[in-house]
Amino acid sequence: MTERSSRARSAGQPPVHQSPVYLGIRNAILGHSVAPGMKLPEDELGEIYSVSRTVVRAALQALALDHLVTLEPNRGAFVAKPTRLEAREVFEARALLEPKVAAMAAEIAKPADIALLERHIAEEHAAVAAGRDGEAVQLSGQFHVAIAEIANHSIYTDFVRRLCSRSSLIVALYWRRRDAICEHHAHHELVNAIAKHKPKDASELMVSHLVDLFSGLDLSERQQVSRRLSDILKS
Repeated sequence: MTERSSRARSAGQPPVHQSPVYLGIRNAILGHSVAPGMKLPEDELGEIYSVSRTVVRAALQALALDHLVTLEPNRGAFVAKPTRLEAREVFEARALLEPKVAAMAAEIAKPADIALLERHIAEEHAAVAAGRDGEAVQLSGQFHVAIAEIANHSIYTDFVRRLCSRSSLIVALYWRRRDAICEHHAHHELVNAIAKHKPKDASELMVSHLVDLFSGLDLSERQQVSRRLSDILKS
């Protein structure tokens, strides 16, 4: 534990990824409440959450690392606005990498790994059923990262984690059908192939799943309803 994190814990402050500022902004972005490109002023966020600008800045930096926010010198923080080209490139990269990773996971997966993936699916389904779409998008990405971790290849896992972080925002912003958050049966079929140690099936299912997920996106420009940041985050 670093000296900085020790001081934060001793002061009773939650880790940045559990802070109300981070979670509130993240959920608003992934839940379609704030528009891509919307400005996120530090002073206004500090007033909304009754915290210092230092706390706000830490949350914004964490969100920037998650590719949900962009930080522009001398201008401030803005909700990320991935382009249609970036969306295509992200899913093309995932389609090249993740089928390989799924096959690797199918070769070495243990019963505990399958149980972990099944828990991911259960949590994702619960979030969808409760209408927590932003959380469901995050859980879907974590499911894919978990498969990479089972494959036990640190470099591939790092790439998958970064790509899933980028595509979580893309899916949240551009899905045109609600089941594009992630097809329920697709994850079940993937887990079954991995559990039965069928690398070829796992690879093919991953390709089909990613193609279907991309096809569920609407990359056309959409007009956003203008709302005040405080109204959005306090609702």
